[in-house]
Amino acid sequence: MKAEMIGGTTEHPITVRPAKGRAKVSWKDAVIVDSSRALDLDEASHTPVKYFPREDADMSLLRRTSHSTHCPYKGDASYFSIVVDGQVSENAVWTYENPLPGVAAIKDHLAFYPKRVDRIEDMG
Repeated sequence: MKAEMIGGTTEHPITVRPAKGRAKVSWKDAVIVDSSRALDLDEASHTPVKYFPREDADMSLLRRTSHSTHCPYKGDASYFSIVVDGQVSENAVWTYENPLPGVAAIKDHLAFYPKRVDRIEDMG
């Protein structure tokens, strides 16, 4: 997949491309995900976001919540909290389980709020 505008609008472009190298997310000394298959999503003027394949994540550390949001460009997002040794980072993870066609590549991927995890490492 090459980087090109695949979603959004001319005024609100969205590009999705494979991330270079490996990236991982950790919280409370637990590695939540470690992947060489992450995607970088650039959306309009927002900070770029890494989306990690669910199959590369330790899903046993995630608990689905009832929280949800809607993005007119990506669709409906569902949320997970991270639970490590009884500690909880609420709604730290979001996912688009049925994303809009223009961003279908992020289906079955997870994104993390940087302030709700300890580290999102981009290992290039």
